[in-house]
Amino acid sequence: MKKFIPIQLELTVTRKEYITPHYIRIYLTGDQVNKIMNTTVGVNNKILIPPPGCNKIYFPEFDYEKMQWTPQPDHIRPVVRTYTHRGIDVDKNEIWIDFVAHGDEGPASAWAIKAQQGDILGVLMKEGKAELYTKAENYLLVADSTGIPLIASILEDLPETAKGICILEVYGKEDEQDLQTQADIKFIWLHNEHPKKGSRLAEIVKQQPLPECSRSGYVAAEFSSVKEIRHYLRKEKEWKQEELYAYSYWKAGISEDRSVVDRQNEKKEF
Repeated sequence: MKKFIPIQLELTVTRKEYITPHYIRIYLTGDQVNKIMNTTVGVNNKILIPPPGCNKIYFPEFDYEKMQWTPQPDHIRPVVRTYTHRGIDVDKNEIWIDFVAHGDEGPASAWAIKAQQGDILGVLMKEGKAELYTKAENYLLVADSTGIPLIASILEDLPETAKGICILEVYGKEDEQDLQTQADIKFIWLHNEHPKKGSRLAEIVKQQPLPECSRSGYVAAEFSSVKEIRHYLRKEKEWKQEELYAYSYWKAGISEDRSVVDRQNEKKEF
């Protein structure tokens, strides 16, 4: 089997800013930022958060004979989470990642809240360009707060000839972002102070007039919302598989590590 070696970066925090009360943008730099020049902003990658007291990122190694990740001792093993780089500035040798700030219940949120200049973070990503979304004339973009960085990247890439609906759920009015796009997009913002207790995303999607042709949908949210929206579009509205990408970024009450199998299996059903 061909060995796949991803881009591995150990980056250092240069600065951070609260772009909304619940959104933190972390700027990072490193000697090899130029390695990701040929990647697509918005695609998923992995961040690696070092354990307390560890001032180095120990990247996991894959054992191709056993076809499994080589175990690491607790004192060096980083916490791995799925994120996306929100932007790259090669001239400044910098990338930035947006984090949802929801307290210290999650390791990534806790890290971002406490992050200071000089702190380190590991990043793993695939090399090369990737198609972020299926091109069409009409778009349906849906996300909760975890999916906004990806949806924002799609919006920035859309041509001015595109049109569609973008439904986004955030904690409150103060967390609505000024997202940039050339396309003719109708924005619908939903406010939900307790996303773990349920969401109205699926309900609002079902209220919208949807395109009948040349359509592309992207849904990035909590497991239950994604499942209901996918079922509605695929089964009731007869969207084809290639017209819709729907992925759950998290499952209420369950950590990313423990929910990954459920989220992957649910996607395979469609």
